[in-house]
Amino acid sequence: MAEFHLQIVTPEGLKYDGNVENIILRTLNGDIGILKGHIGYVTAIDSGKVKIKIDGKDKFGAASEGFIKVGKEITTLVCTTFEWADEIDTERAQKALDGAESKLAEGSDDKEHIAIYKARKKRAKVRLAVAEQK
Repeated sequence: MAEFHLQIVTPEGLKYDGNVENIILRTLNGDIGILKGHIGYVTAIDSGKVKIKIDGKDKFGAASEGFIKVGKEITTLVCTTFEWADEIDTERAQKALDGAESKLAEGSDDKEHIAIYKARKKRAKVRLAVAEQK
């Protein structure tokens, strides 16, 4: 299968820089797949599982909000956080999920508070699901 260049960037730095055969990830409007020769494209991404085919093998990661830009020479995934499945601390992710669910169960009327804990809950669930892909 034909390859294209992918970079995955977070505020912490470059998480991946190399050739891939495809990438499938979650956007705000559903999942998309990118192959070599894809038309130029920019869209926001949602927290979710990222599946990348590298050297014929599927590799999984957990991404949080950001965007993907598909260019002629390079595709760039920019997200707040990105972890490969084998980097995820499942105990920490479970604690984050439990903590977020506990805070949401308190029943706050503060919309910002609710949004923060819903986002934390979603991210923890994604991390736990991706960790199973090791």
